[in-house]
Amino acid sequence: MKKKQIVVIGAGASGLMAAIMAAGNGAAVTILEQNERPGKKICATGNGKCNYTNLVMPEDAYRGTHPEFVNDALSQFSVEDTVEFFKKIGIYPLNKNGYLYPRSGQAQSVVEVLCMEAASLGVKIKTNEQAVSIEKNKSGRQDKTGKKFTVLTKGWHYEADAVILANGSRASSISGSDGSGYELAEKLGHKIVPVYPALTALKCKGTAFKTWAGVRTEGRISLFLDGNFYKSERGELQLTEYGISGIPVFQLSTYAIRAVKNGRRAELRVNFLPELSEKETEELLHYRKKNCPYKKEKELLTGLFPEKLIKVLTAQKHLVPAIREFTLEVTDGLAFSQAQVCSGGVDTGQVDPHTMESRLCPGVYLTGELLDIDGTCGGYNLQWAWSSGAAAGMHAAL
Repeated sequence: MKKKQIVVIGAGASGLMAAIMAAGNGAAVTILEQNERPGKKICATGNGKCNYTNLVMPEDAYRGTHPEFVNDALSQFSVEDTVEFFKKIGIYPLNKNGYLYPRSGQAQSVVEVLCMEAASLGVKIKTNEQAVSIEKNKSGRQDKTGKKFTVLTKGWHYEADAVILANGSRASSISGSDGSGYELAEKLGHKIVPVYPALTALKCKGTAFKTWAGVRTEGRISLFLDGNFYKSERGELQLTEYGISGIPVFQLSTYAIRAVKNGRRAELRVNFLPELSEKETEELLHYRKKNCPYKKEKELLTGLFPEKLIKVLTAQKHLVPAIREFTLEVTDGLAFSQAQVCSGGVDTGQVDPHTMESRLCPGVYLTGELLDIDGTCGGYNLQWAWSSGAAAGMHAAL
């Protein structure tokens, strides 16, 4: 029986997984990768260490217009399935409070074992091949080739029974993160939910930033949209010359940036002493003044906050509100090249959540960051790539 021919566009996380699953289910698979080697973005994740999944799954791990879209794929290829899959092909997990990394400490290991597994299944990986168009074959040509699609690159064409779009998003400074997958999907009739940087730092309105640039400090940051509380995060904050950064900021960035782009007011309120209540903060300052009456206001804060932050806090009219609710108005996020992922993408309402197959163009499947789904920090975006890629690969091979 002749094998089903599948072309996967993109040799990133979801593309490699889709190819492996399709080939493992009997398909003949070719991956088209526009970079000179596969998995370049995987190699950059987790500062080169690759947090490839997480054993803890919070309710808000995924965002998008329809975040529940992820549930079906995650149930078909779960976190447990991911851990076992990678163990089987060579990745021994290092568990850091639920965050899983390869024991080697190298993201490159993840790419290498995926490529080894793909090669063992006969997957062909064509590098330096950028797909520029997907053509649905007309009846006459379809009779001749027996294939539903022709994928055109700048120098060749590939016939396919099914095509898996796994191009990724515009995020990252890695070459090839150009958003070309959105264009391919759009040409096939798909709606693209506006794409913005996510998991990135935030630019804010103000003049104090040069003073506090370079400070790292513990804090709680709360996002208010049009004056209403939306969500808060706690952890190490990084104060920058343009605003604020750090993991807690990254977690809120997708909401803040989209709100600003839609003309809403996004405001951050930073509590630099979140472990204490307002009353306890007042009592602490009183205690410090009582024990050291010779100290000026700035000197009273020495040992409590970094020196640069003290200069900014004491420049405010009232000290306690400055410590507990330092207010910043968000103006934008950083560029796509400085974001870990994107929010927005192909409208998930036009994709079958079980198979990842397009509802508009049967035989075309879409995976990973190309879709209007983005995860929080902690391995969730890679887990989405593994799960959506596995679902697409398995069903495309049927």
